Amino acid sequence: MIRNRSVLHKSNSAGRSHIQVSSNSLEKNLKKLTLIALLFVFALLESTAHAQQIDAAFGVSTLTSGSGKTTNGVFFPSVGGGAYPMFSADVLLTHHLGIEGDVSWRASQNLYGGYQPYRPIFYSFNAIWAPKIATHITAELLAGIGGENLRFYTPYLSCSYVTGCTNYVTSNHFMGDFGGGIRAYVWRSAFIRPEVRLFLINNNVEFSSSYAVRYGVSLGYSFGGR
Repeated sequence: MIRNRSVLHKSNSAGRSHIQVSSNSLEKNLKKLTLIALLFVFALLESTAHAQQIDAAFGVSTLTSGSGKTTNGVFFPSVGGGAYPMFSADVLLTHHLGIEGDVSWRASQNLYGGYQPYRPIFYSFNAIWAPKIATHITAELLAGIGGENLRFYTPYLSCSYVTGCTNYVTSNHFMGDFGGGIRAYVWRSAFIRPEVRLFLINNNVEFSSSYAVRYGVSLGYSFGGR
């Protein structure tokens, strides 16, 4: 059972459980996250005109977190485990400083409580510092804010004027993130980048822990002078 102000279990006539989302809570979360995304897009568009360098990368990672635990007779699983494809892009301005955005999602659905299919999605908007530490090596340090989007899949369609029809309901959580990586340029402006991120997730009551660590490797390309 998921104990959340915005996500509740409810038994249907067939004896199965599904998740009912509070529309007011979800609407507030979506408004906050939409505003953050719009501000980031505007900043990115403005910065691109003055960019010294633009980088884009795609890779794969995995997620670790605290072990599952039982509280008051209710088991809360770990959000960790699974393979996470990831995409990131950044715009570097003066003195190797810039802005960055990224998204990662669980490649396959997991089962919550052994029966409820779900998929976590993480995204963030960050300030980034990428100093060159050798001829073909660049470091990355970044920090920012974002969100955890949990999609709980259902056997029926839910429809609205905003999202259309979907077969899932969502639970959104605000988060901060910190991380870094090392770009190794292996051919001209193409690079390979091992990286790590720490997610600090607010009110992550569906799971056993309020933090998660994502680590993986990306392949990318730098546009412009480096």
